[in-house]
Amino acid sequence: MALYPSLEDMKVDQMVKAQQTAYASNHAIQYPAQSEHGHLYPTLGDYMGLPLTPELVQDMAPPANTQIALSHGHSDQMQVAPITGANKGLVRAEIKQGIREVLLCKDEHGKIGLRLRHVNNGVFVALVQSGSPAAMAGLRFGDQILQIDNQSVAGWDNDKVHKYLKSANPQKICMAVRDRPFERTVTMQKDSSGYVGFVYKDGKIKSLVKDSSAARNGLLTDHQLIEVNGQNVVGLKDADIGAIIDAGGRTITVTVMPSVIYEHVVKCMGNSLMKKLMDHSIPDL
Repeated sequence: MALYPSLEDMKVDQMVKAQQTAYASNHAIQYPAQSEHGHLYPTLGDYMGLPLTPELVQDMAPPANTQIALSHGHSDQMQVAPITGANKGLVRAEIKQGIREVLLCKDEHGKIGLRLRHVNNGVFVALVQSGSPAAMAGLRFGDQILQIDNQSVAGWDNDKVHKYLKSANPQKICMAVRDRPFERTVTMQKDSSGYVGFVYKDGKIKSLVKDSSAARNGLLTDHQLIEVNGQNVVGLKDADIGAIIDAGGRTITVTVMPSVIYEHVVKCMGNSLMKKLMDHSIPDL
């Protein structure tokens, strides 16, 4: 394995094939490659049995008047700081929708630190263990695995996919991965009291403070906090999430998902292991 793979090693054509064929047997609904909502899994018609219809896409899209509009001025309620591309939390939180390639290897014990679950003929990430190769490679709870080493895994059950990984090359495992749906990031600035202006319970955003940075920059209620400054907070207690926000500096970037989607994911995947083993480390850049 080359330490620095060439562009040819990325095998972009295989990513396209994975995107086109993963759900052919289920007669997936075909969507245009691009739409006004951006790149949203153009040929994969469902996610964990949830049909990604145009109507659902429309419902999940944020209203036009809540699109992120970064604030650089001042108000009586909140003092804001300029946002720059050098902010590490913003860089970590970048979302790349669609199909991506992930390269990883096994640790000295032959482990990947990954638990997968078969749901509706798809294979999804149920757990990423802290400090594991899977965590360092950027795999996340809820991601869908389309291919492993060029093998389509659509229709594989839990035993088959884990058996395949157990016998895989310990030095190089290549996966085609589909990100969790309907994620978006919102970047906010703390006021002089250290608040960004939203209230949450069990990680779910319940209310926004009028004219706060959260309200001005497009955060919405009934959304679940998934990451804070790129750090996974799924399964954490509210107090722990608050500590991460408090320690996050003046600029806070949150990754959120509509609560209806998040609750569907948790229902399908189960959450018994989240609090014990889920990766909540701060990702490297």
